[in-house]
Amino acid sequence: MAPDPLLRGRVYGCDHDDRDPGPLPHQTYAALIGGPLDGLLLDITGWRPEEVDGGAALVTELGQFPGGRSLYDPRPGEPRTPGPGVSCRFYYCGDTP
Repeated sequence: MAPDPLLRGRVYGCDHDDRDPGPLPHQTYAALIGGPLDGLLLDITGWRPEEVDGGAALVTELGQFPGGRSLYDPRPGEPRTPGPGVSCRFYYCGDTP
């Protein structure tokens, strides 16, 4: 599935009518790769390393189960950049109701 150009660079959870749905310079993000949320950024500011290791189950209407969750996990051993900006990548691994 090709990424939706309207999603690229937007932050997960921001509404389409938000004035600035893009990333903020002082926040830390995971880039979502693949699946229905491909191209979005997930705000992980304040997450502990073990929380980042656990990935995320994100509510979406775009997945296999509308209103369900799309699952995204980091790849073991993939480097992370500390501090603000895009710190890591979470990869799509499926949907759940």
